[in-house]
Amino acid sequence: MKVLMIIAPNNFRDEELLEPKALLEADGFRVLIASKGVSSATGMLGAKARVDLDLSSVKPSDYDAVLFVGGVGAKVYFNDPIALSIAKEAIKSCRAVGAICIAPSVLANAGLLKGKKATASISEKSNLELKGAVYTGEGVTVDGKIVTASEPSAAKDFGRAIIKLLKKTN
Repeated sequence: MKVLMIIAPNNFRDEELLEPKALLEADGFRVLIASKGVSSATGMLGAKARVDLDLSSVKPSDYDAVLFVGGVGAKVYFNDPIALSIAKEAIKSCRAVGAICIAPSVLANAGLLKGKKATASISEKSNLELKGAVYTGEGVTVDGKIVTASEPSAAKDFGRAIIKLLKKTN
């Protein structure tokens, strides 16, 4: 199975990419990384990530899951038409859609969280609620095929929840 992780060109949150990615790969998933306009992205803590494809060439139907990684740089996707379109298409075609930290606002802004339980960084609580989400404040929240997580400390649990959901639906 293939998983796509979408990261900001700069200032993605290192552990929110690296920890779920390591868990997914250890479980046999192929993980690809997409970003906007770069071939290499830099995390808030200095991690470098090789970008496999540009956001503009992403076809969500090619993946079993599409995950949006947080970090302050993720704001670049909050109102990005391509990112919002990817989120909307992913919910239709993928087995799992996920976002961590501030990135659940991408899902909320795409209209995916209306009537859904979700969590995110506390800074995004009002946006999620404004867009119709039921904010839980939990470390990780799963509602149907949507997995959201609140912060870097939840990164491993986020990865485990994605794996569990993908195995359940396979």
